[in-house]
Amino acid sequence: MTMSQRPAITTPGPSRARAARSLAVLVAAIAPLTAQAWWDAAYKQRTVVTLNTGAQGVALKEAVSGAAVPVRLHSGNFDFVGAKPDGSDLRVLAADDKTVLKFSIEKFDGANEMAVLWVQVPTVAPGTDKNLVHVYAGNPQATAAAATPVVDAGALLTLRFAEADGIARDAGGGDGAAKAAIPREANGLIGASASFNGSQALDLPASDKLQAAAGAPYSISLWAKPVAAAGTLLAQGPLSLALDAGKLVLRLGALRVEGGSLPPGAWAHVGATLGGGKATVYVNGAQAAQADLPTAAPAIAGALQLGQGYSGLIDEVQVAGALRSADWMAFTRAAQGADAKLVATQTQAEGQAAAGEGGHNYFGILFKSLTTDAIVVIAICGVMFVIAVWVMIAKTVLVRRIDRGNTQFLQAFRNAADVLQVGAPQAFPGSSLARLYAVGVQQLQARRIGQQGTPPLSGPSLNAVTASVNADLVRENQVLNSLMVLLTIAISGGPFLGLFGTVVGVMITFAAIAAAGDVNVNAIAPGIAAALLATVAGLGVAIPSLFGYNYLASRIKNITSDMQIFIDEFITRVAEQYGEHGGSGRGASGGAGH
Repeated sequence: MTMSQRPAITTPGPSRARAARSLAVLVAAIAPLTAQAWWDAAYKQRTVVTLNTGAQGVALKEAVSGAAVPVRLHSGNFDFVGAKPDGSDLRVLAADDKTVLKFSIEKFDGANEMAVLWVQVPTVAPGTDKNLVHVYAGNPQATAAAATPVVDAGALLTLRFAEADGIARDAGGGDGAAKAAIPREANGLIGASASFNGSQALDLPASDKLQAAAGAPYSISLWAKPVAAAGTLLAQGPLSLALDAGKLVLRLGALRVEGGSLPPGAWAHVGATLGGGKATVYVNGAQAAQADLPTAAPAIAGALQLGQGYSGLIDEVQVAGALRSADWMAFTRAAQGADAKLVATQTQAEGQAAAGEGGHNYFGILFKSLTTDAIVVIAICGVMFVIAVWVMIAKTVLVRRIDRGNTQFLQAFRNAADVLQVGAPQAFPGSSLARLYAVGVQQLQARRIGQQGTPPLSGPSLNAVTASVNADLVRENQVLNSLMVLLTIAISGGPFLGLFGTVVGVMITFAAIAAAGDVNVNAIAPGIAAALLATVAGLGVAIPSLFGYNYLASRIKNITSDMQIFIDEFITRVAEQYGEHGGSGRGASGGAGH
């Protein structure tokens, strides 16, 4: 007999309860070990959903049977590009990778990459992180699975407000049609939610199945996001669950049980149970108040009404003809509210190790979660990085060739007895000093300096030679510093470009999470981490460019200094050997230093 179906007056003995718990834990622990490597090779991806009921998750002391669990899919845990656009290739299996589970699609939006599935989980074992569900996709040949209502076992009525026409219908296929449409809020708790403004209510007609005899177990579970602090959430005959000054109040005839606050503007899970001689109120999965039921408790029957005098949202209404336990309330609140402690997801491609069988392909997850803007930014950063590396390599080769040539030329220049007889620039490949020397020698030869009978070099002529050599120095500096601006662009622009991609990616991730209603860390983390890849790409461009720029700038500065010193030395030697009495040469040499 399942937990949701057992009568309130029957409780197993301690030894029987321990045995049942041990058996459930053993089954949950063994199931993953017997899992196949892959259910069907035609499906290219699998999302593993873990329901952690251990100490690190939402701790349960007893098993939950027949639970309907919402599975939220988004870009961080599901490859929408690889799946069919309408989700018709989805299949859900148990932890053994053999047992096909019933599921229904509440929402599948391939364009915005978000979906919500309701999955029927036969048994959720307590005290373990081995409660696994596998969602398969990526089979273009698959046809849509047969539509199957998925609700909790023991539920008499389940309302999810997912219908496009706004009519509230029993998700379990019952006859709970509303008398009138109710306004909906598209971005509700899980999908769409019913919206009330305080002046309208949702009336469900009386049903033979939606009733409980006097003293029979009866349970209510729903989510509420109130705007005002008063109003009736649910009423049926003598039973009502309402807000009074922000407090949750359960009434059954003359009995009043008050406990737990519902702050305005925030979703809260509300539960109430009748049975076992107790009336209990739950708020957010925890017991808020309890009272003894009167001996002559009235029967519950008649039409059911939602939202009379209430302002706010209501979602996932469930009425059950069983006594829901405290563990059931805690589990339902965590599962439907996407509590990260309970629900964790992991995307796997075909052939990847199952959970617990190998490592994580972190970069694969990150790249799958990249948004379009991040991909564009990373591509631009990649182009910038290639250009920066090319500039650094080209300039490094250039400055090394110049340094080697300058060292050879300077040695020959200083060993030469005649300043005009050092040699041609071609003898010193790459030397900037040799090119400056050639310009100076060319100017001296134009004035026939060094030829027999030529008068000494005058001061103005020496200054003209100096000016020509200095002009060539400027051109040499331009060649040395050419393309260095590309490194400065990479240094300053790379981080800003990466930050831009990250900010836009974070905005898109949060917008998608808000639209999907999935707020756990497994939904947020992949998108945020992927968005940060853009910043990493920007820094990956800037940091090597910064080191390369500083190295090259230092080498270029040294070469420039060597050229300036050489010009002074060259002009001084020319003035000494070919100037007027050496005095004009020394004066001209002094001028060359300016």
